[in-house]
Amino acid sequence: MLARPSVHLVRRTWDLMRELPAGRWAFSRLLGFYVPYSGTTGFLVDEIADGRAVVRMQERPGIRNHLDSIHALALANVGELTTGLAVHSSLPAHGRAILLGLTVSFVKKARGGVVATCGVGIPPEPGRHDVEATAEVRDAAGDVVTTVTAVWRVER
Repeated sequence: MLARPSVHLVRRTWDLMRELPAGRWAFSRLLGFYVPYSGTTGFLVDEIADGRAVVRMQERPGIRNHLDSIHALALANVGELTTGLAVHSSLPAHGRAILLGLTVSFVKKARGGVVATCGVGIPPEPGRHDVEATAEVRDAAGDVVTTVTAVWRVER
């Protein structure tokens, strides 16, 4: 698919890279370089669409806690990253977003791999809007382990 210059850089880059051999991996590493703290989690972006993002994270020693499960802040990080990708995927090329607040609910221990999913609607009107986006982080059994609700200030 050709890049659409009317959409945000995150979405244009995803649209260009996702179908290439190792494109999703390369996009994820590029994003991790651009957002280095999130990059430490070793996430992999599975999907970015209009107002939707899916990101997976595999348990590994660097993100494990003393309870032999994925650390709470690694779960919060992948949830926040997923909400940000969902928000940015709906912005126009000149749009921007900044995180205003974050609420995290830890439901159960997370072991193995997890998948964070977020769907959000952005108001179509130009101007400044505060948008609430929620990511559910699920384990391999499909159980919700963490819920991350982020408030993003978007400008269209």
